[in-house]
Amino acid sequence: MTVPADATARRRASFHALTVKAVRRLTDDAIEVAFDVPAKLAGWYDYLPGQYVALRVQMPGPDGVDREVRRSYSICAVPEQFEDGSSEVRVAIKRDIGGEFSTWANASLAAGAVMDVMSPMGAFISKHGSRAGSEAGVSNVLNSMNHPETLAPTAGTYVAIAAGSGITPVMALAKSLLRGNPDTRFDLVYANKATMDVMFLEELADLKDRYPQRFALHHVLSREQRIAPLMSGRLDAEKLQALLGTAIHADDVDEWFLCGPFELVQLCRDVLEARGVPRDRVRFELFTTGRPDRPEGQAGRPVLVDESEETYKITFTLDGLTADILSPTHARESILNAALRVRPDVPFACAGGVCGTCRAKLVSGTVDMEENYALEPDEVANGYVLTCQSRPTTPEVTVDYDG
Repeated sequence: MTVPADATARRRASFHALTVKAVRRLTDDAIEVAFDVPAKLAGWYDYLPGQYVALRVQMPGPDGVDREVRRSYSICAVPEQFEDGSSEVRVAIKRDIGGEFSTWANASLAAGAVMDVMSPMGAFISKHGSRAGSEAGVSNVLNSMNHPETLAPTAGTYVAIAAGSGITPVMALAKSLLRGNPDTRFDLVYANKATMDVMFLEELADLKDRYPQRFALHHVLSREQRIAPLMSGRLDAEKLQALLGTAIHADDVDEWFLCGPFELVQLCRDVLEARGVPRDRVRFELFTTGRPDRPEGQAGRPVLVDESEETYKITFTLDGLTADILSPTHARESILNAALRVRPDVPFACAGGVCGTCRAKLVSGTVDMEENYALEPDEVANGYVLTCQSRPTTPEVTVDYDG
C-alpha cells in the first residue's frame, strides 16, 4: 500500500482519480456517492470520522469554455478496509439552488464515472478521549485504517446540532463514537424543512434501534407540524434554549458538534457560550459562510503586474520548492491567488476560509487574514494562516505550505 512519507504529519492535499462505485438517492434533492479506493491508494484516503474530501471536475462556464470546479463534501461513513486492501469514501451531495456542481451530480452522476478526489482533510473530529485526536493537537492527521484502536474513544456524552446536509459528517461521528464505547451517549438535534428533506432517515432510525438507550434523536421540522410544539418551527434561540433545558442535559456534555448554515452554527455557538460551555468543547464546521458581506478567496483571479507599480514580494515553499512572485499592492490579492499564478498545484478547496486546505505557516512578514472558520486557536498562535484569506501588509511575506 502506498502511503505518504510521514504518516504522523499533517497531510497535504493530493488529488487522485477515483471511480464512482455506487450512487444512492437519499432524498429528491440529495444523493450518496461511494468512491472505490484501490489498495495502492488506500493510504492516501485513510481518514477520521468527520473529515471531508474535495471533488474536482471540468465544467463549461457561461462562455462555453471548460473551467475547473472544486467542491468540498464531508465523508458520511466510518472508515473501513476490505480484505483485498481496498477501501471506499462515501459523501453526500445535496442539490443547492443555483449550485451547478450539485445540480449536475444529482441529475447525471452514475456508477463508473471517474472523478478527481482529494485526500481527506479537516478538523471536525472528536478530540475527547481519542488517542488520535489528543496526540494530534492539530486534528487533521493521517489515521491508518490498519490501526483501528486509534478510533477507540473513552466513554463520553456528545451532542450534535445539524441542519440539512450538515448531517453528513455527524453520521460518521455518531456511528464511530457509539460503536467505540458501550458507555457513550449521543444526542442529535436535526433541523429540516419537512420529513421528505431528511437525509439518512433510515440510517438514523437504525442507529436509534441499535442504541435505544444511548442515542437520542430530535427531529425539528420548520414547515411540518409535529406532535411536540418544541419540535415544530424554525430552530431559533428560544427553541434551542428550551431543548437544552429539557430534552438534552447540556451541563453534562463532553463535546458538541455543530454543522450547518452559518446563521445556525453561529446561533448555537452564542447560546452555548452564554450557558458557559467552554469553547474547546465546541466543534463546528461550515460548508460556506453564507455571508455576502464577507469577501471570499480569489482563486484563479487574473492579476497583471506592471513593473512600474508598487508591489508586494510573496515567497512560498511547497513540496520543498521555493518560488517568488510579485503582487501589485492595489490589487488586494490573496496569497493563494498569487501562488496559483506560478504553481497550479497549490492546495485549496473552498477558497472561502472554511475548509483549511490552503493552510500555511507564516515564516516572515505580516498579513491580514480576512476570515477564519477553519484554523484552531493554537494553530493561529503558532503562526498558521489561511492563504485564501490572507493578504500581505508588509513589503515582503514568506509562507511555508510544508510547515
